[in-house]
Amino acid sequence: MTHLHAGLSSETTEKARLELNENPDTLHQDIQQVRDMIVTRPDIGFLRTDDDFILRFLRARKFDQVETFRLLAQYFQFRQQNLDMFQSFKVDDPGIKRALMDGFPGVLETPDQHGRKILILFASNWDQSRNLFTDILRAILLSLEVLIENPELQINGFILIIDWSNFSFKQASKLTPNILKLAIEGLQDSFPARFGGIHFVNQPWYIHAMYTIIKPFLKDKTRKR
Repeated sequence: MTHLHAGLSSETTEKARLELNENPDTLHQDIQQVRDMIVTRPDIGFLRTDDDFILRFLRARKFDQVETFRLLAQYFQFRQQNLDMFQSFKVDDPGIKRALMDGFPGVLETPDQHGRKILILFASNWDQSRNLFTDILRAILLSLEVLIENPELQINGFILIIDWSNFSFKQASKLTPNILKLAIEGLQDSFPARFGGIHFVNQPWYIHAMYTIIKPFLKDKTRKR
């Protein structure tokens, strides 16, 4: 076992082997092959390329090296294309701090039966006079950045629950196609997290209508989840 597996339970190590095609004997080779692809994208500034960092992308793409590099590139490209979102990307940033205090996201202490961390959003808590949608998205991304440092969560993944109870039509009207697309790009296309399930509960009819707007941006796998 390499230092990259330090702290993992034997059950999780076996899960990584069976579900993610992770092989401890070729781990460093797999990481290096992804790192070697960086020269093919001189237009992107890869600000971090250490073993631990690249490994989380390999796990998110089941050790498909081409897909892993695509995700790694999109991770940094998303940040370069949305510099205003990441200039003050820290917990004491006023916008992020307000969103976190308002429960965006809520993170349950106990994982589900598969070891997946549960994130929950109560949509009606969005006070649009207090929190910009981009600040909520930044708070979610920052929370995931912290959580994904845990190798167990890199392997087990996450469950996202969005409760739409009491979410008004007026609030929904602020969910424009552009900001929904931004959220999908940031979470689905540009972040190395495994989402085992995405659950909408108590959604009104206009959230169903919103889904038809975002559906073209969703990958088949995401739609199924």
